[in-house]
Amino acid sequence: MLNVRKSNERGAASFGWLKSRHTFSFGHYYDPKHMGFGPLRVINEDNVAPGRGFDSHGHRNMEIISYVLDGALEHKDSMGNGSVLRYGDVQRMSAGSGVVHSEYNHSKTEGVHFLQIWIEPNVQGGDPGYEEKHFDVASKTGRLRLIASPDGREGSVSLRQDAEIYATILNGGDPLTHLLRAGRQAYVHVVRGSVTVNGVALSGGDALKVSEEAQVVLADAVDTEVLVFDLPQ
Repeated sequence: MLNVRKSNERGAASFGWLKSRHTFSFGHYYDPKHMGFGPLRVINEDNVAPGRGFDSHGHRNMEIISYVLDGALEHKDSMGNGSVLRYGDVQRMSAGSGVVHSEYNHSKTEGVHFLQIWIEPNVQGGDPGYEEKHFDVASKTGRLRLIASPDGREGSVSLRQDAEIYATILNGGDPLTHLLRAGRQAYVHVVRGSVTVNGVALSGGDALKVSEEAQVVLADAVDTEVLVFDLPQ
């Protein structure tokens, strides 16, 4: 079963300093048909103005992944972590029993563009945790690069959930195939460019829910970057 989520159908928020598109219900945007997909709960595409950002705020029981697309994202948290993330950096923060953090555009002159992804954990509570890794363009080009997994294998960040996230950069070339095991489903989010997924044409910001299928096939890519979420049903 294939279900398309078009970019222009996502929820929208604009606060001057922040322009955001919400794949699933979030904040003031509520749509009972789009509350998440398996444990995947949030994909927010955020554009933050220079020098602005999210003041310190708290989270519990959520795996929070930041995937930077352009610019520099500054992070600070109550665990004592502080860093500046740029394109290719992936940050995972396990909120666990509770954490406070802030996110700011590190630049005073350029915007920052990133995806904020929330995945519900399969355990409640526990100590908060933090991790970040860099995945360069070469490591994602023409292949599905594992960037997040339950066991942190292949140099990915680790998640408290039986979920995997793959990233790829494609421009022509042979199709890429990702096999889905029994009891699994996939969510494919197109970061930029155009691609067909299981024969469905998608462009930047579009997504596809893939359930009751044996595989995910990416083809006909033009200047494309894609995230593939392999999720439990």
